[in-house]
Amino acid sequence: MDWLNYHHLHYFWVVAREGSVTRASELLHLSQPTISGQIRELEKALKAPLFAKSGRGLALTETGQAVFRYADDIFALGRELMDLVSGCPVGKPIRFRVGVVDVMPKLIAHLLLEPALRLPEPVRVVCAEGKLERLAAELTIHNLDLVLSDVPLPPTVKAKVYTHLLGECGVVIVGVPKLVEMYASGFPKSLDGAPFLLPTEGTALRRSLDQWFEEQGIRPVIRGEFEDSALLKTFGRSGEGAFAIPAAVEVDIRDHYGVRMIGIAKGLRERFYAISVERKLKHPAVVAISEKARRSLAE
Repeated sequence: MDWLNYHHLHYFWVVAREGSVTRASELLHLSQPTISGQIRELEKALKAPLFAKSGRGLALTETGQAVFRYADDIFALGRELMDLVSGCPVGKPIRFRVGVVDVMPKLIAHLLLEPALRLPEPVRVVCAEGKLERLAAELTIHNLDLVLSDVPLPPTVKAKVYTHLLGECGVVIVGVPKLVEMYASGFPKSLDGAPFLLPTEGTALRRSLDQWFEEQGIRPVIRGEFEDSALLKTFGRSGEGAFAIPAAVEVDIRDHYGVRMIGIAKGLRERFYAISVERKLKHPAVVAISEKARRSLAE
């Protein structure tokens, strides 16, 4: 039987966590050649490279990513064991790794993920943010348990995953009280020439808004375009322009950013999706998210 050298695994884990041999050597009080040699021994035992050069640094290989996840669980379990024998309370939480598409409104992401933290068993949510294609790739190699998105995975992305519609809601146009006073009357025609803040091109909401403006025969003055929805709302709070939000989080956005409704963009809908490797949702956290979404996003 092959035995795993846990010292070698620990050195690898620290390097992967810290992102460099130099930093790991400082934490472990070992020389860099010693750590590098121990990691080579681990690679030899596993018969696979764990790191690849990336510029001046190191990047985990696909095998390295899998080994790091196992090492993370192994050393977390070791800490629990020490807590147990020392009389400290223990309770291993379910680790729930979620990818959130970077253009998704943060309040919607929180609304969708919040039920996972209310399960009877403890859950630790680990969130990653990025482009849909990259997150889908992480999902296929089981670095993530779920991806939340405002669009389904396009057919051009070849990944064995499944898209589940969580729900949809309407779209509301909001702004600071001064803008509400100026543009609420005669909405939506009143938005012709009004200052407006938009998400960047290529996003689902941007495409919907561009089409809606065309259908309404209006041309707002675009004061800014933003990838980050939170940054867009920050500019909106300062009165730089009106902006569109999902109706499901209107109350939270009104309270947080000091804006009010200018009008309802009739015909516009925002949809939200869960993407998983499961055809049928089974993970308890994912099931809780799906059930809550059907209620929270229903109109």
